Amino acid sequence: MKKNADKRFTKKEWSWIMYDWANSVYATNIMAAIFPTIFVAFAGDAGDQWWGYGTSIATFLIALMAPVLGAIADFKGMKKKLFTVFMVLGILFTALIAVTNDWRIMLVGYIVSRIGFSGSNLFYDSFLTDVTSNERMDKVSSWGYAMGYIGGSTIPFVISIVVLLVMGYSSPFAQKFSVVITSVWWLLFSIPFMKNVKQEHYIEKTADNSLRHTFRNMLHTAVDIFHNKGLFIFVLAYFFYIDGVGTVISVSTAYGSVLGLGSVGMILALLVTQIVAVPCSIIFSRIAQKVTARKALIGAILVYTFICIVGFYMGFSLEPHQAAYETALESKFSVQAEVLAPESVESLEAYNALVTAYEDAFLQKDTAAALEAVAVSPEAEEQGVLKALALSFAAEEITAIESFKNAISFSSTLFWCMAFMVGTVQGGIQAVSRSYFSKLVPKDRSNEYFGFFDIFGKFASVIGPVLYSFVGGLTGRSSLGVLGLIILFLVGLVILIGGRKHLEALEQTAGAAAE
Repeated sequence: MKKNADKRFTKKEWSWIMYDWANSVYATNIMAAIFPTIFVAFAGDAGDQWWGYGTSIATFLIALMAPVLGAIADFKGMKKKLFTVFMVLGILFTALIAVTNDWRIMLVGYIVSRIGFSGSNLFYDSFLTDVTSNERMDKVSSWGYAMGYIGGSTIPFVISIVVLLVMGYSSPFAQKFSVVITSVWWLLFSIPFMKNVKQEHYIEKTADNSLRHTFRNMLHTAVDIFHNKGLFIFVLAYFFYIDGVGTVISVSTAYGSVLGLGSVGMILALLVTQIVAVPCSIIFSRIAQKVTARKALIGAILVYTFICIVGFYMGFSLEPHQAAYETALESKFSVQAEVLAPESVESLEAYNALVTAYEDAFLQKDTAAALEAVAVSPEAEEQGVLKALALSFAAEEITAIESFKNAISFSSTLFWCMAFMVGTVQGGIQAVSRSYFSKLVPKDRSNEYFGFFDIFGKFASVIGPVLYSFVGGLTGRSSLGVLGLIILFLVGLVILIGGRKHLEALEQTAGAAAE
């Protein structure tokens, strides 16, 4: 068995792995690193909350559809067709995001494209039973995530970062380029999967292929899951801990943007996450083979719990300094409202440049350098007023500036540390969860079971972003929304530990059946 587990990947296995390479750029550029900060910039102060609600809507809709889609896909020839429909849907609506500057249309494009991304992944995950054997599932699944991180973090992601750095993060071309390259990369590297991966395990179509028959199959699968104590315990634990994992991925950069962390710095930190995740995903699968998947998952949950504590402290310690800085800034602006009003400057672009220069001058206390850096061209009189304002700081304002600068520096360091820690477990916890579940379910009904596996994960992903957005909006402090994620990880941890006896029995039964 070990020899079989260590042999080279087959053509089917490599083709399956390559789809992770293909679509992971969506998770990086659109879900996690680049597009969230772009969206927040377009949507304004409540951008991170709208982002959370949009994420919840997308995950809620795919969660509703997952069991039905899973039941249909298990019939001969249906899995590949449904996979293709959702893949194309995701690619097209991702491209739609690049052709508009309206944040509402962007939000709709994001919601539909995320449904396509998640739907295609539902079928992709279940294809794992079609391309490999039980003893190789941990390895193949983990390599899928590892190659996904390489695909998502090297060529397309790095190119996007370079374009943003060279042209400026606010450049419309650079922003749209990071979206367009996502669609092109996704489409191009999906070709091996489309050519070489086939549905090997299926249920033969019968005379009764009605919707009622489909729902009857779904009910049968649901009953099987609930009656199997070990399987039910695992998917229930998965419901909670994967909620935290998905929410961390979805809201991290939006959270950082609201706190005022630099967009480019956050993107580079998330690049570290991608790079660290490549070897760690593979190492995690080996750890799971040595200590069992359940114990490996418990370890990953503990790491995520600590990450959330750090994330909460990062924001909670920064927010008071941010508030003091913004209060001082608004006071200065209100005193010189006429000077800084758009109608007093020749164009909106010049006005935005003036405001940017003023903010830089206020933060850096270096008016001349700030004005020169952003190439401001207002009237000489306005420049003189701006310089006078920037140099007329009161003692308490100077204190607010220095405190905010120090707090930003400290929180940015914490963000980098968190990015590294997430990279050690992000791929591993998802890969081992997927392969662990694959070993426990009937292969000819894998898609039906994965439909319920997906619904547990997707409904969980509804709770996390809504909890983050609701608590942040209610309290006015986004950091408090992170506390809810800690609770979700802890509940998943307790279930996995408390259900040890049933899970161990299920592992032994599945192992015996595979032999």
